[in-house]
Amino acid sequence: MNKKLEEIRWQGYARKNNTIGIRNRVLVVYTVKCAEFVARRITEQANHPDVELIGFDGCTDNQYAVDLLISMIRHPNTGAVLAVGLGCEYVQPERLSEIAKSEGKPSDWLFIQNEGGTSASVRKGLSFVEKALKELKTTPRVPMGFSDLIIGAECGGSDYTSGLAGNLVVGRFYDRLVEAGGTAIFEEIVEAVGLSQLLLSRAANDRARMELKTTYDKALSYCKSVRQYSVSPGNFAGGLSTIEEKSMGAVIKSGLKPIEGVIKVSCPPPHKGLWLLDSVPDPYFMQFGITNPNDNEGLMDLASTGAHIVILVTGRGNVVGSAVAPCVKVTGNAQTYERMSEDMDFDASPMLTGEKSQETVMYELAEMIAAVSGGTPTKSEALGHREFFVPYKYQDRKNIPAKNCG
Repeated sequence: MNKKLEEIRWQGYARKNNTIGIRNRVLVVYTVKCAEFVARRITEQANHPDVELIGFDGCTDNQYAVDLLISMIRHPNTGAVLAVGLGCEYVQPERLSEIAKSEGKPSDWLFIQNEGGTSASVRKGLSFVEKALKELKTTPRVPMGFSDLIIGAECGGSDYTSGLAGNLVVGRFYDRLVEAGGTAIFEEIVEAVGLSQLLLSRAANDRARMELKTTYDKALSYCKSVRQYSVSPGNFAGGLSTIEEKSMGAVIKSGLKPIEGVIKVSCPPPHKGLWLLDSVPDPYFMQFGITNPNDNEGLMDLASTGAHIVILVTGRGNVVGSAVAPCVKVTGNAQTYERMSEDMDFDASPMLTGEKSQETVMYELAEMIAAVSGGTPTKSEALGHREFFVPYKYQDRKNIPAKNCG
């Protein structure tokens, strides 16, 4: 890549809420497990790459889950919304549809009980989706660049190459993204155990330092309370030995720029720069939630902040994708990339072997991100992987401006 990141441009989708997306999706949202079958049928029968499904399986009210659904409705990659409910759950599809309309997005909703059952509901939902797809063809296109991008990153299925190549190239890319005026988000504070002083030394200001310390202390307390740290048999098989060793590799994906502060799930960053996403549950009398039970919750958490693209770094390999925000899968393990080339997007191993410099590999990753932003499908998109996971959880929002969340 000869151009500077600041010079690279592509066409995005202008939203009426003043955001710009890199995809133009019709989002079918189900509000309870009982409505999933109908919502999935609508999505399948639409048979279109820009129609995708998310939903909440629970029936009991949970604000965390509701906020996460709302964040996907407001997401810049979402152009239109259909909300599908059964009729007796707490999460109301009409309310979700109203939120979409307030954002200037075509929307409709239905109760399966009112429509008369499965077939009638599928027909009604499919009718809306087909109309929405036609309407989205008229979405204005506008120039877009790295300064407009929000990108989230997490790691999973880590091995010894993750911290030495996969996470390292993402960290170098994050540094350049921030320099270009973009926004970078990293998470997995439970994989920063032992590195509190390192994180605090990178705080952009006193408020950020306080937020980082509070978040780190909460995560450490959480790990102690559940008697489990974020390290797995797969990590050991991949050559990692301790949570501290894994932490060093995990944190390097954040790069070296100052950390502007901490944001919660479903809360967009207040301004550009590098941010830490806190996805750990806060204390609650009902003990809602565990932290990132699988990679897809982490990807959804990142997307909920408005991330246009999510990066999953995995030394051992993964096949998942992500709803709403395209997932770019990066590995630093040449054998993993060769074995799983159908699913893995980017091979960072040449920087580990010395075949290419770190700077060269970083620019190659940036070039791929630009191509995906311009419409090139990721491997998971091409295969149809659009996994999602919306759990019960609790996070305290007392000190967060309401306008920034959900």
